[in-house]
Amino acid sequence: MLARHGWSRRQPSAGPGYSIVSTEEDGHKVSALGSMNGHSRNGKGHAPRRKHRNRFVKKNGQCNVYFANLSNKSQRYMADIFTTCVDTRWRYMLMIFSATFLVSWLFFGFLFWCIAFFHGDLNAPAVGGGPSLLKPCIMHVNSFLGAFLFSVETQTTIGYGFRCVTEECPLAIMAVVVQSIVGCVIDSFMIGTIMAKMARPKKRAQTLLFSHHAVISVRDGKLCLMWRVGNLRRSHIVEAHVRAQLIKPYMTEEGEYLPLDQRDLNVGYDVGLDRIFLVSPIIIVHEIDEESPLYGIGKEELETENFEIVVILEGMVEATAMTTQARSSYLASEILWGHRFEPVVFEEKNHYKVDYSRFHKTYEVAGTPCCSARELQESKMTILPSPPPPSAFCYENELALVSQDEDEDDDEVGVVLGGNTKEEGGVIQMMDFGSHLDLERLQATLPLDTISYRRESAI
Repeated sequence: MLARHGWSRRQPSAGPGYSIVSTEEDGHKVSALGSMNGHSRNGKGHAPRRKHRNRFVKKNGQCNVYFANLSNKSQRYMADIFTTCVDTRWRYMLMIFSATFLVSWLFFGFLFWCIAFFHGDLNAPAVGGGPSLLKPCIMHVNSFLGAFLFSVETQTTIGYGFRCVTEECPLAIMAVVVQSIVGCVIDSFMIGTIMAKMARPKKRAQTLLFSHHAVISVRDGKLCLMWRVGNLRRSHIVEAHVRAQLIKPYMTEEGEYLPLDQRDLNVGYDVGLDRIFLVSPIIIVHEIDEESPLYGIGKEELETENFEIVVILEGMVEATAMTTQARSSYLASEILWGHRFEPVVFEEKNHYKVDYSRFHKTYEVAGTPCCSARELQESKMTILPSPPPPSAFCYENELALVSQDEDEDDDEVGVVLGGNTKEEGGVIQMMDFGSHLDLERLQATLPLDTISYRRESAI
């Protein structure tokens, strides 16, 4: 039906003024454009190469920090043994608990063997070939292996009923009591550590996504730094809020060198825009104003800058009410100038659909100023949206049109609008363009078909 009226079912092209960056690899190619071989974009000058920078925070959120020359490290870690066990890896934790149980069994088994040995239970003489006249401290313990088995049965409360302690030796009774208490302590510590490790919200951050790239483009007439966050689970992040910091080397006026100077990027703290309702992917916006560290950085300066932007998403896990934190970072080479994110949320008949295949995709917008926000402010330039090219929709609108259901009945195409027949009509009902000026521009440049449409899904 689309082909009948001159529309194609294929994926919409970006049209004049747009170029799609479909993968992370393509994004790196676009971000590296103009800086290859140390030449500027116009080929006339030799731009300085960007110094290679190690990440302070990796893409998966891990901090790339190594502690060295820490005094009394072992004592400090052992003083907080519970946190140490919770932070350690699962395999090491299981090895520690297995070794703890084994050592306790061996220790008390050796203790029971010593009690039996000094009491004479191991080599008690028999009279007339009959049973021994000496009553043993522990029944049926005649070797170290028997004492070890009695230790395991006591601590694990197995109780086979074959080996047991008698009232002959109070020391053996005391050893059984102490072993029972030690076994309860070890069990409680192990269960508590495993539960705390399993309930940690650290793994919840694995289902919180950050876009591969950040972008700088014009929004509401101002240059803005933007990145996208998303939640892969249906369960919500309660009281979710975002933060961002720019990290770069800094030299103070007194000559002090700070290798990791941290400066906040305002993402709407004052007006509450940093608190988000993360049900569908959201684009976080940092307006580049006079207080922004990016105020004096233009497109050419961005290609040689050496900084890192750390982005943080915090909130409470709905299931456990524990606070979780997801982190990522963007180097200067991972910030795409003059790009926007492709839309991922589309309205269906009874619900909204989120297409995560477009989550990391961006497209380039022509007409984005290459100068910094400072230069824009000083020149008093006003950024106005350019009119759409002839016979072309805005890329987001075209994408939304194609994403609608294409299985509508053919009779919807010829529905009469306002009493006009399809030969008399000439009106296309389209999306809300946000202002009458955009609609007038579209009507002036878009040749209209003589066929009337009742909704955009019929296109």
